[in-house]
Amino acid sequence: MSTRTTASVSTHILDTSLGRPAEAVAVRLSARPDRDAPWRALGGGATDADGRCKDLPALPEGTTHVRLDFAVEPYFEKKQADAQQDAPANRDSGAFFPEVAITFAVKPGEHYHVPLLLNPFGYSVYRGS
Repeated sequence: MSTRTTASVSTHILDTSLGRPAEAVAVRLSARPDRDAPWRALGGGATDADGRCKDLPALPEGTTHVRLDFAVEPYFEKKQADAQQDAPANRDSGAFFPEVAITFAVKPGEHYHVPLLLNPFGYSVYRGS
């Protein structure tokens, strides 16, 4: 939850290749007080069955930049293994992007919902509501 002096962040992931939420993707949240400051890891969690990461930590007061790191390679490796178990085939392994890092600017008092639309060979993000 944002306050007048802090921003807040939420995210979810949709696997567009399946048209379903991406479950069990690790998400890390980092922040910094200005563009030249080093990143400070704040913590993270994993997406649930709805593709939402509900346990992201609060941003420190004075945060101006945020980075969300999504570890997508293990998710696609599991999907690959499940698909091959159901119907063995000659398929590409893993994902082209093993991780996705999204960096964005924030302002105090604002909430930022940043959905990740994901498939094995690409991704898209946007500021949601």
